Amino acid sequence: MIARLTSRHALRIVAALTMLSLAACEGVSRERADADGAEDRIRKESGKLFGDINLLGGQNDANENNGIGVNGFLWRASLDTISFLPLTSADPFGGVIITDWYTPPESPAERFKVTVYILGRELRADGVRVSVFRQKREATGADWLDASTGKNTSTSLENAILSRARELRVSSADRQ
Repeated sequence: MIARLTSRHALRIVAALTMLSLAACEGVSRERADADGAEDRIRKESGKLFGDINLLGGQNDANENNGIGVNGFLWRASLDTISFLPLTSADPFGGVIITDWYTPPESPAERFKVTVYILGRELRADGVRVSVFRQKREATGADWLDASTGKNTSTSLENAILSRARELRVSSADRQ
């Protein structure tokens, strides 16, 4: 019986010591070796909106992509080229820009919608795809009917975006 009491007593002592040692570890601060200090984080994020994304421009390396998932020159050139259209959504990580329907003042019986896909991180001729949708108002004026666009419409917009992207790249290289 005395042996049972001492083994129970010993077990309680071991459990109490274990809990005390775990409780003592709670106050120890751990820091990762790769963690930046507060000053480093502020310096890295200064002048940038949403951390890595520098939507407002600023000084960038020629190879820097502003933290977006696609080529920065193609992204900015696409936004510049279709700036006359109202935007529905713009996803800089997926590289998709979708506009709302636009009715030109000179032809109120038709409207256009554009979707731009930026396909990669490199500035290449095949790095951008444009889809143009066109609708015409039916004779009664109540509904819109899908209409075809010319074969060259999408290609012309792609070429305009690529030309603007090249201009942006050249002006970026001149600044450095």
